[in-house]
Amino acid sequence: MNTRRKLVIALGAGALVAPFGSFAQQQGKVWRIGVLVPGSAAGWAPMVGALRSGLRDLGYVEGQNISIEYRYADGQYDRLSNLATELVRLKVDVIVSNATSGVGAARRATMTIPIVMGAIGDPVASGFVTNLSHPGANVTGLTFFGKEIAAKRLELIKEALPGLTRAAFLKDHTVPRDYLRSMESAARAMKIALEFVDVDSSDKLDSAMAELVQKRVSGIVVMETPLVISLGKRIGAAASKHRIAAIGFKEVAEGGGLIAYGADIAEMWRRSATYIDKIFKGAKPGDLPIEQASKFELVVNKTTATALGIKIPDSILLRADKVI
Repeated sequence: MNTRRKLVIALGAGALVAPFGSFAQQQGKVWRIGVLVPGSAAGWAPMVGALRSGLRDLGYVEGQNISIEYRYADGQYDRLSNLATELVRLKVDVIVSNATSGVGAARRATMTIPIVMGAIGDPVASGFVTNLSHPGANVTGLTFFGKEIAAKRLELIKEALPGLTRAAFLKDHTVPRDYLRSMESAARAMKIALEFVDVDSSDKLDSAMAELVQKRVSGIVVMETPLVISLGKRIGAAASKHRIAAIGFKEVAEGGGLIAYGADIAEMWRRSATYIDKIFKGAKPGDLPIEQASKFELVVNKTTATALGIKIPDSILLRADKVI
């Protein structure tokens, strides 16, 4: 499989953008952007930083022509609705959010203010858009094939550990049921008994890993949910400490996990700035096609493989974008 393959639905320009004159009339306006994140400010700093970088590349500078209102739920998902309502009351011009929980809260708070999805697994299945090419309503943004990536990670860890018979799917409690069904189906096809593990804080990591050791789990698939993504390196280190091979997003491999495969979430947040720009120039969010993740990486931690006594097959090494 070509891990560099492009999976982009091109964003149209001409017909979707209002005439320059209408935008020029608002050149002196300071646009207000609301950022709604289910996770923490520290955990999502790389993504928010990427968004700000993307905006700067397009000529938007905080304190000059944009202001940004940040709202973080810090993993307390029951706060999201109130935080989204706060942004609506502030009369922001657009809301940027991520994951089913964040986008769902924003959508419940407003059907008129444009909502840009920084990164979401499946916006159609979640009911936020009607289809990828013409989302409709007030939602648009980016998707990263969440279910497919999770299943591919299980396939890769099985390829690295041919004798794998027991594995775990590490996530937080917000993962949709259809993801779990997809993983159950993939595991059955590979003759793997699969455990589902919820981790929403670093305090629970060691106890969760110790429990998996007792259950003779030798491989872990890590999903980049809003809470888990901020724990990536700690999860990789904890898995290595307990001699369990972990596969997930790149921070997992950087922390001591065996393999990383997936979309670059920070890059997706940077790309979301292009949607904000188009909306500010007059485009309707419902007319802007959903962009699919365009940058995928396969990372192998050879140091961890050596420590765990695992020989990574050439079939994986030759496809790797990076070897640690």
